[in-house]
Amino acid sequence: MKRILISSLPSVAFTLSLLAATIALSAVAEESEAGFKSLFSGKDLAGWAGRPQHWSVEDGAITGRTTKEHPAEGNNFLIWKGGTVSDFELRLSYKIVPNNDKGFANSGIQYRSKDFSNFVVGGYQADMEAGKTYSGILYEERMDGILAQRGQKTVVKTVDGKTKVEVVGSLGKSEDIQAKIKDHDWNDYVVIANGNHLQHFINGVQTVDVMDERTGGKAAKEGILALQLHAGDPMTVQFKNIRIKTLSGSASVKSDLDLLQGEWVPIEIVANGDKASQEDLANIKVKINGNHYSVESNHPNQGTFKIIESDSPKKMDVTGDDGAELPAIYEISGDTFKACYAINGASRPTEFKSAEGSDHVFAVYKRKSE
Repeated sequence: MKRILISSLPSVAFTLSLLAATIALSAVAEESEAGFKSLFSGKDLAGWAGRPQHWSVEDGAITGRTTKEHPAEGNNFLIWKGGTVSDFELRLSYKIVPNNDKGFANSGIQYRSKDFSNFVVGGYQADMEAGKTYSGILYEERMDGILAQRGQKTVVKTVDGKTKVEVVGSLGKSEDIQAKIKDHDWNDYVVIANGNHLQHFINGVQTVDVMDERTGGKAAKEGILALQLHAGDPMTVQFKNIRIKTLSGSASVKSDLDLLQGEWVPIEIVANGDKASQEDLANIKVKINGNHYSVESNHPNQGTFKIIESDSPKKMDVTGDDGAELPAIYEISGDTFKACYAINGASRPTEFKSAEGSDHVFAVYKRKSE
């Protein structure tokens, strides 16, 4: 029988070479995403907090929108409630569209920032807009303004008690960088903050490079992460594929397990629709150490738990030392932790409530003050 060599069949050889290239590219992509943690489920705003009239999830993307009926009333922000960030690399995709005849739409990524309450945030901002000037710059919201125009390498210093921005180099012409940014379409944004070195990239092109050498605490080392919705004419901004990786061994971006550590006291417990009295609540304290828990109460117990942060709502599987298994859902934000447990073999809750006959226990805890 005549032997046929694969190399003699161009279509087969091409297909195999294409397959090999695809596998290689997939391996490189997986390696480049190693260490990143997703901050958005693509389904809801769990883990984020903002004004409900402005922020929602549409088509798998966080969506901020202002209208004539619901104007921004000043810049406001959707705040990530998973902790603070320090040294990190953040990656996301964004799309920004003006819903007005002036072409106005402006937004940004706040990082290492401060919460001024009522969803108002100030600090470092990786800017973006529908116009041709500000996308990619480093702006300091509510503070010292522009720290680097697009295409600039700068050093920011404190001179005679005032902030001074020195341009020390160029990353290219602003208009050339702008030409790489897509209008009314998805763009990829990367923010890297490592020590006092701050870098922004859009679609793989570096837009700014900043060394912040200010003194007196002005060069932020840690703070919150948030997304901006700018005041002005009606507009829409969307974000998706939001993920973050800590750098230099920093532990500032904490997992939920990290955030759960310590002592907690209940402020509300509802079991099968019955609300516990304040007297009963005062006798309960929960301690968490690693993935072990202990409950001090009139009916003490202890055991272990596992959490699944990637699900929505987030899941917790509790196993008591007595063998009891309690499937649960949970949320943690700052010093507040809430959970809804299934007891007596009931199915895992899907929402944070307890109704009569549900065999669900809803609890809200506050971190015990020192």
